[in-house]
Amino acid sequence: MYLSRIPALVIFLFLFSTYTTAQDKSNIKFGKISAADFEIKSTSIDSSADAVVISDIGQSEFEGNNKGYFSLKFKRHTRIKILNKNGADAANVNIYLYNNGNLEEKLDNVKGYTYNLENGKIVETKLQSESVFKDKLSKKWSTRKFTMPAVKEGSIIEYSYTIVSDFLFNLQPWEFQGKYPKLWSEYEVSIPEYFRYVFLSQGYSGFHINKASQENGKWTIVLGANSTERSETISLDGTINVNRWVMKDLPALKEEAYTSTVNNHIAKIQFQLASIKFPNSLVQNILGDWNKTAEDLMKGEDFGIDLNRANNWLDDEMRAITANAKDNLGKAKAIYTYVKDNFTSTSNSGLLIGDNLKTVFKRKNGNVAEINLLLTAMLRHEKIDARPVILSTKDHGYTNEIYPILDKFNYVVCMVNVGDKSYFLDAANTSLGFGLLHWKCYNGHARIIEEKQTLPVYFEPDSLRESKLTSVFVTNSEKGEWVGSLTSNPGTYESISIKENVKEKGLDAFFNKIKSAYNFDIKISNTGIDSLKKDATPVSVHYEFDMNLNKDEEIIYFNPLMEELYKENPFKSADRKYPVELPYAFDKIYVANIETPEGYEIDELPKSVRVNFNDDEGMFEYLIAKTEDGLQIRCRVKMNRASFSPEDYSSLREFYGFVVQKQNELVVYKKKK
Repeated sequence: MYLSRIPALVIFLFLFSTYTTAQDKSNIKFGKISAADFEIKSTSIDSSADAVVISDIGQSEFEGNNKGYFSLKFKRHTRIKILNKNGADAANVNIYLYNNGNLEEKLDNVKGYTYNLENGKIVETKLQSESVFKDKLSKKWSTRKFTMPAVKEGSIIEYSYTIVSDFLFNLQPWEFQGKYPKLWSEYEVSIPEYFRYVFLSQGYSGFHINKASQENGKWTIVLGANSTERSETISLDGTINVNRWVMKDLPALKEEAYTSTVNNHIAKIQFQLASIKFPNSLVQNILGDWNKTAEDLMKGEDFGIDLNRANNWLDDEMRAITANAKDNLGKAKAIYTYVKDNFTSTSNSGLLIGDNLKTVFKRKNGNVAEINLLLTAMLRHEKIDARPVILSTKDHGYTNEIYPILDKFNYVVCMVNVGDKSYFLDAANTSLGFGLLHWKCYNGHARIIEEKQTLPVYFEPDSLRESKLTSVFVTNSEKGEWVGSLTSNPGTYESISIKENVKEKGLDAFFNKIKSAYNFDIKISNTGIDSLKKDATPVSVHYEFDMNLNKDEEIIYFNPLMEELYKENPFKSADRKYPVELPYAFDKIYVANIETPEGYEIDELPKSVRVNFNDDEGMFEYLIAKTEDGLQIRCRVKMNRASFSPEDYSSLREFYGFVVQKQNELVVYKKKK
């Protein structure tokens, strides 16, 4: 589990100097627009697009300031065509600003116009400064919001702004791709030789321009400008490393079925400040390495400092909690159960703690990090080997295996070692059991955090196996009605989802949803879910039903798969540029014995079939046969993998298409003469 591996997706790029002889500059100038600009044609704009980004251009550069150092200046200019009323959302702009104490990023030079073509003439509507609103998001983040005025179908909107920042670690990232097609997306970054950044790039679209160059630079820095003493001006000369990236004619990146998060795959570039080196001075390492990061985390008040303390305030509680435990495994289970049953999670994520663990213990609630770090501390109190593990959930995105970028992580669990076996625990999720993590945590690379080192650990969705068996019996009642029963035994992870669903919405809502899924009139009774409150125990869903048949019909069409079928292909797009990410591998089996409705006979049956997917990576089986008084059916869908590359998409889509087609074939009953 701890062995290194080659990453499936390498996102660190050495940006070589390349160039193309095609168009190398956007011809869009702010405020310069003609009637011809309202006519846009591009193969990247599909018929479902609500808006199209004509041009999106950003530029980041460094400038000397009067605070004795450098500031970052980021400029952006965007032009968008609204294609229909659903594209009006593109006129809502959010600009995120970082702050820390008395320092805050500053928004300057906000300009905007909406252009409408009326009777062959362009009508301009200006964005007013009072239309820009501030909203605080968190302790360190705020946003400036505005909505472009007079927007309607066919409008072109255009806006620009500047952000000035003293936080050099916050070099603005750039998303080349987004929810709307982009005809031209460009970003240029000019970095003085004193600062070294790591470039992190991802996506599946090639650059139209990827050019690196150097030029001479000069910066003026003022020391002591805000003090009572005399200020001093310093001039620096040096080399500027200029990188310019352009992508064009980009289709919209739509989130499709079985995607962890589209942010994992969108074409974008990000930056991490790695080191600073001024002339005649030592290198100042900023990014560090994983071992240094682990050491800092364990010494930090907002993470691990309480884990290495005696925590004597736990003495009395721990004696009571572990009183009946006979060994370390028993103690670990007792402590886990106590925390899970007595503490309430206040959020679905969390990497750092806001209060010390003693306070968390007293108030009996906390974020994910607080609860699972408390669990770790309680295990350590009993001299059980326990360590925190940081990871990223699927909806948060992939982590970086090479660089210790903590923003990529959003979750903490606990690893406990008893004997020669390791268990991963999450006491913040009450639906789980000992040694079980939610499938959302299975997102690849994670990190075990120790005092002076860290080891990688990998939670791969391919390692998860889920099985499900559904059994159906349909007979004719004494009154000649068609009645039956269904029992479904899902696996561990579907059972977790069912428990969460019932906890949130209730049993009635759960079974009402089942009933509404049928495409024929049905009454459901004697409903129940066994093991609903038993941790780590799969549930069993069961109910009886009465199908209201119209006996006046000469022909009855019936799908023998009842509720267990794919009604449509989840893979709708003809092409897909990013991977398919199922939550787990699975094996679903459906069996049914169905008596022929009284007064009818079987006229047509679907044919039996068995097909494999990619030889041994999956299979579909549909076996159906007549019996003396009805029919028997066995349907099985099995996938031996959870993750599939874009190259597998076409065959996967074709496979599911076949499954959907077959599962929706009907049995035909004909009234007896």
